[in-house]
Amino acid sequence: MTKRIFITATNTDIGKTYTTLQLLNAFTALGYRVGVYKPIETGVNGLPADGSLLLKHAQNLNPELKSLRVNDIVTLSFALPAAPYVANKGAKIDFSQFDHPLEKIEKLCDILLIEGAGGLMVPLDEASMMIDLAKHFHATVLLVTHCRLGCINDTLLSLNALKQFNIPHEFGFNCRAEDKNFMQTSLPYFKNHFEPLYFIGHNTDALAQGLLDKINSNNKEDPCAI
Repeated sequence: MTKRIFITATNTDIGKTYTTLQLLNAFTALGYRVGVYKPIETGVNGLPADGSLLLKHAQNLNPELKSLRVNDIVTLSFALPAAPYVANKGAKIDFSQFDHPLEKIEKLCDILLIEGAGGLMVPLDEASMMIDLAKHFHATVLLVTHCRLGCINDTLLSLNALKQFNIPHEFGFNCRAEDKNFMQTSLPYFKNHFEPLYFIGHNTDALAQGLLDKINSNNKEDPCAI
């Protein structure tokens, strides 16, 4: 059965696409056929940029995806670079439209990485937010967080939301060169409260294995889980 991982972040421009690319490499190195899906992309003029990048990279790693085109992995696209609720003028988004494209990709892979848009509480329509979409997919969530001042608050808020929705999850840091004070201002808290800690780009292989362990553990607890 295909393993599903939903990649989200504490905000926009945190590094979801970069992380997804890194994980595609890591899971391939572990011997899995990888697949990728981006159900919603905003800020699209022409072809979806993130979707195109993700598909090309995944196809290079898994030749079985060669038959797919970008519209197979990006179901909804909007021109305005904003929350889907705003970009789609508040219109209802029916989650069932994502099921067939997802199933089509899953036939070609062992692990499917699903990249969200923005953070967990980004509104999709009047009734739902991005976290509801992760729940709909029965996916294990990877929360990507930043390393700037404020990352403790941002990370804990998102982790609390995942716990409230009873969604299995891991989180990883995407630290950038300009995040010079992380070691002094934020890392001590995380080291004292979480173990292990994952840093994307430095120990992505360990993060990939941690996600697999989380999925396998969750499936043992719930035999009906995806």
